Amino acid sequence: MAKESFDKEIQFLRLLALTSGAYNRQQFAKRLGISVHTFDKTLRRLKDIVQTVNHPNELSAAAGRELAEHLQFQYYESADPVLLFLFRAKSLKESESHRLSQLVAALQTQELTAKELLEQCCSDLPPELIPPDEKTIRSDLKYLEDVGVICKAAGGRPYRYGLDRSIVTRLTDEEQLDLYDYVEVMANTQVPSVQGYLLRESLKKALKPLDGKHPDWQETLWYKYHYHSRILDEAHLPVVLHAIDSCRRLKFMYFSPKSSLSYSSQNTNPLFEKETKGYSDTMLPLKVVYDHQYGRWYLVGFHRQRGLLKLRMEGLTQIEGDTQVEAAYFKEKQDLLAEKMKHSWLIDTGEPVRVIVKFYPPAGAGSGSNFIKDRVLLQGQWGCITEEHAGYFIYEIIVNGITEIRPWLRSFGSSCEVLEPQILRRQMIEEWKELKACYEPVRENL
Repeated sequence: MAKESFDKEIQFLRLLALTSGAYNRQQFAKRLGISVHTFDKTLRRLKDIVQTVNHPNELSAAAGRELAEHLQFQYYESADPVLLFLFRAKSLKESESHRLSQLVAALQTQELTAKELLEQCCSDLPPELIPPDEKTIRSDLKYLEDVGVICKAAGGRPYRYGLDRSIVTRLTDEEQLDLYDYVEVMANTQVPSVQGYLLRESLKKALKPLDGKHPDWQETLWYKYHYHSRILDEAHLPVVLHAIDSCRRLKFMYFSPKSSLSYSSQNTNPLFEKETKGYSDTMLPLKVVYDHQYGRWYLVGFHRQRGLLKLRMEGLTQIEGDTQVEAAYFKEKQDLLAEKMKHSWLIDTGEPVRVIVKFYPPAGAGSGSNFIKDRVLLQGQWGCITEEHAGYFIYEIIVNGITEIRPWLRSFGSSCEVLEPQILRRQMIEEWKELKACYEPVRENL
């Protein structure tokens, strides 16, 4: 699949998950910056992926539904994040999908050389697809070997390849179940998580023979996945992290979260050219930051004209590597970023501000566990408790700006009182007044 198509499908799924089918076709296409025809074609493509990668029992309940309804209703009926299906399909071209499937199927029962696999692929390939050459088959074999699907058999040239079944054959049933439980927990609690979900999917298939001995092995742990964007934005991580490791600039098209568009197609026909709401740019990536509170990824880098720049990764499309810079130059910019973000609650590089907060224990807590204090100690980063009394304790921290810490303080509700700075105290007062107004009765006798 073309990279543009993958970017489009990521933004398509994001908008579909957020709106849950509230837009009609015209509104959806306009929001994405594509034609209604492209909308229909993309929807058909995603439906095909759903039918290909979902298990039959998962698909049956949504067989006749629109994809929007599948995301809206079926999503919370399963512990699997449904948006992962785009990654399960691996965004391959149709010919690549057929070749890889044939290669894996051919190696199920015997070990074969590259030439033998080429002959089998050419004989079984649908007539509408172009037959591959030996170089293509060897490239596919290298890819399958790199991802751990196949391995080279013992012996010299010509190399023979077979399926890598070591994860199943070397472990006992109990060890396989323990491994599955471990991957299940880590995939749902750690970031990035896409590779963990893909590994869990492979383990599920390998553990199918255990259904008779342990019928409830898949129901040991259940999670509900709430952040749609987190998995979708992980598609950008390999390109971005590779650019950081190789001190390489990135080229991209960026759409601000405030923009009315989140994507725009690349029109090659001059009759249909139009101005997009995004902008093309180049930046030296320095750091990737994940916001646990909102489930967002951020890319922080250095821009030649604008200095340090922070971008939401959900707005990035058409990402590709650009020119390489000197290692000394890259280190200089990383040191600059580290100094600027020394007091960042997340990614703010503004002026440092001292925040002083009074926290109150929960009502009726008595001498038992004080979960307010436990949470402050766990999540309060480098801040510290400077005073502690029977009915309250004082927490202080120096942060860059007050914007990023405010949602965290607000989440404590009445157990938190901001003392300094005064501007943050006034903002909290206004927010709680606005919240109180939402609960005012419509009538006096209501």
